[in-house]
Amino acid sequence: MEKEREKIGIFDSGIGGVTVMYEIIKILPKEDYIYYSDSKNNPYGDKTEEQIQKICNNIVQHLIDKNCKTIVIACNTASSKAKNILRKTYPKIEFIAIEPAYKMVYDYAFDKPTLVMATKGTMESEAFNILLKKYNNQKTYLFPCIGLAEKIEQGKEQEIKQYLKMHLKIYQNRVENVVLGCTHYPLIQKQIQEVLGQVQFFNGAPQLAKHLKNVLKKKNLLNQGEGDIEFEDSQNLEINKKRFYEILNEMGKEG
Repeated sequence: MEKEREKIGIFDSGIGGVTVMYEIIKILPKEDYIYYSDSKNNPYGDKTEEQIQKICNNIVQHLIDKNCKTIVIACNTASSKAKNILRKTYPKIEFIAIEPAYKMVYDYAFDKPTLVMATKGTMESEAFNILLKKYNNQKTYLFPCIGLAEKIEQGKEQEIKQYLKMHLKIYQNRVENVVLGCTHYPLIQKQIQEVLGQVQFFNGAPQLAKHLKNVLKKKNLLNQGEGDIEFEDSQNLEINKKRFYEILNEMGKEG
């Protein structure tokens, strides 16, 4: 009997992690994936650290039961609040965690004024503040985008445009870099540019994908053959499944 192929598990508080998955698939097209969208508990940003850890633990256990060899935490809030305890709880599983790409500003555009867009939970986290303290260019504005990820999750295009116009206008002509500190935000880069003009975007997904490939290669865990994508939603919402595949296909056309 042929052994079942091991999968890469990817989870987020919604469908925003599709932006991470897309970057991974680009360089690892032969892998099998299971994407878990936790719409039931969305958003994570308004939950306590203990609540987030419990939610993430349940998801990880489910993904392990589904034969996942590696798990990608494609949510900045979950990453900052739960990655350490997950690694301690499941030492045999390799966790690859997304982080706000603030260090990339330090590496590539250190002297330019920078806007960091992230959820309140991410900005308040110890992990992000360590990153900020270490790489601060002293020209950085922090904007906790309360409620924005939910609007993106629900596809409320008009509300998104109004939100960005209302909150980002004060940064117009003041910033050149924008750190997208939530996996939902790359989905609205064009709308952000409409308000801020030609800015340079930084997000952690491409670097995460490269790191994941290196880890799998080092551990001799790379798959061969045709890759497969499975989508799960914690509420079994068909509309989320539909939007997930639509966004993934659209990104493929654009990329």
